[in-house]
Amino acid sequence: MTPTHTVTNQSTPFTDVNLFTSNQPLQDALKHHHPGFDQARFQALGELCGSAEMQAHARLANTQSPRLLTHDRFGRRIDQVEFHPSYHALLEAACAARLHGSPWAEGPGGHIERAAAFMLFTELEPSVLCPVSMTYAVAPSLRANPAVHAAFGPGLVAPRYDPRFTPHAAKHGLTMGMGMTEKQGGSDVRANTTRAEFDGEDAWGQRYRLTGHKWFFSAPMCDAFLVLAQAQPSSGVLGSAGTSAAGSRAASGAGGGLSCFFLPRWRPDGSVNPLHIQRLKNKLGNQANASSEVEFEGTHAWLVGEVGRGVPQILAMGALTRLDCALGTAGLMRQALSLALHHTAQRHAFGKPLIDQPLMKAVLADLAMESEAATALALRLAAAVDHSENGHSGSAATSAIDPAHEAVMRRLLTPVAKFWICKRGSLFAQEAMECLGGNGYVEEQGEGVMARIYREMPLNSIWEGAGNIMALDLMRALRGHDVAAALVHECTPALGADSGFDRARDCVLLAVEQGVEEVQARQLARDLAVLLQAAQLFRHAPLFVFEAFCASRLASTSDAFGLLPAGLPLDALIARAMPVERP
Repeated sequence: MTPTHTVTNQSTPFTDVNLFTSNQPLQDALKHHHPGFDQARFQALGELCGSAEMQAHARLANTQSPRLLTHDRFGRRIDQVEFHPSYHALLEAACAARLHGSPWAEGPGGHIERAAAFMLFTELEPSVLCPVSMTYAVAPSLRANPAVHAAFGPGLVAPRYDPRFTPHAAKHGLTMGMGMTEKQGGSDVRANTTRAEFDGEDAWGQRYRLTGHKWFFSAPMCDAFLVLAQAQPSSGVLGSAGTSAAGSRAASGAGGGLSCFFLPRWRPDGSVNPLHIQRLKNKLGNQANASSEVEFEGTHAWLVGEVGRGVPQILAMGALTRLDCALGTAGLMRQALSLALHHTAQRHAFGKPLIDQPLMKAVLADLAMESEAATALALRLAAAVDHSENGHSGSAATSAIDPAHEAVMRRLLTPVAKFWICKRGSLFAQEAMECLGGNGYVEEQGEGVMARIYREMPLNSIWEGAGNIMALDLMRALRGHDVAAALVHECTPALGADSGFDRARDCVLLAVEQGVEEVQARQLARDLAVLLQAAQLFRHAPLFVFEAFCASRLASTSDAFGLLPAGLPLDALIARAMPVERP
């Protein structure tokens, strides 16, 4: 049979590309914040994440969805989730790359390297990183129960992945999740109704029995979880001789309210903890990750921190997962941009490559600036986390770091970066998809990576607090911190380099010093984000990138990509962003 046509003018698959050596903006930002980074580590990870083999695993993990197994064939509840082998291959690679708890066992620079590596891996496959992110973020909260931290800490930082459903002591590596959201409350976790009744004390501290539900309970096959529940005052008195004073107070009626608890899948005695997985969520995207609804029926959990102080306790974890929302969105932006640049460089229309058409140039250059700015802001937040946890990295560029300043920037940047980068993500993905036309919209059994990115983008904006929650958190961050002084310090290197930047700085400082109404909190979050993105670009991007960003984001604003002022160096902006390997 004679073929009816020959396929021409289609781009090649974007595969077997080193995602690190082809990403100049990420390299420059990483060198700025941590000049002594492990170059070999990133070259190897970039090659792995861009490989055809790992891309095949990403496709299979998303097309072969997790499957809930509530009972075994004899009728016993087992409450387990079955994954495709590619899911396990991806998680094994992520843990080997030290994207989970490892930075807490490393020295200065560990959180910065982990952040850059997290962005690279997100380009490959984001949804398997949910348990990885939570395992990274749990450390500060878990320290409030030293006994549990001692038992689980080594497994949480081990660069190993162990998918077996077995007690923690027998495993080579551990993962952790969290459970906050309930049907009736959503973001208002103080409306949670799950009850925690005091049940004695053992080597892990105060033990409770939980009864209730969680409406969103991601990655239910993790080894343990931090959850919120309402601690119930008890009128009884423990009779055991070993009860501590804290346990006696809890048992005699003191200390109720929303509290944070450590809930393992297996009890210390080796029995399975009753955690009933009711169903898996049928989601828009994030297909490789199992998000579930669960019921607690006398499920054992151990108190973490103080009774009644559950929200601030678990928010120490939430602040770090918000960092990962910004990092993950920046990584997805970079992958979407790379796909758009790769396609338009090969696709011809109206007599020349799409990338050479003036309107397409404007769109691609605008996307390139947005992607680099997102990378810069997300990595700046990671650097603030690292500096406030570890001090500076010992380089000349960071030797003058002020820990107090870094602590303020960490608190300020967490809601700002999460809000703005994640808000821009969905618009970015839509515009990048348009660069591919109908080819970008097609799923094709998971081969359509751009379509997968488009479905994934809204999640980071919702997860760990949507836009309004971030804006309200920014308002809280402005209280009790000398934010104005921190902003002056952060912006000083770029002061005088661009008149638009100087004006924007003055306007933001005025808003911070005078205060804004709640209804203006989103606008302030946006203004802070763009100002700080520009400040970072001045530090580690070429001057033409900084000037173009100021001209398009500060001197003027647009409501769509590609509406750039005349005279910007479009070719140079695109050339810098092209996903081609550089020595």
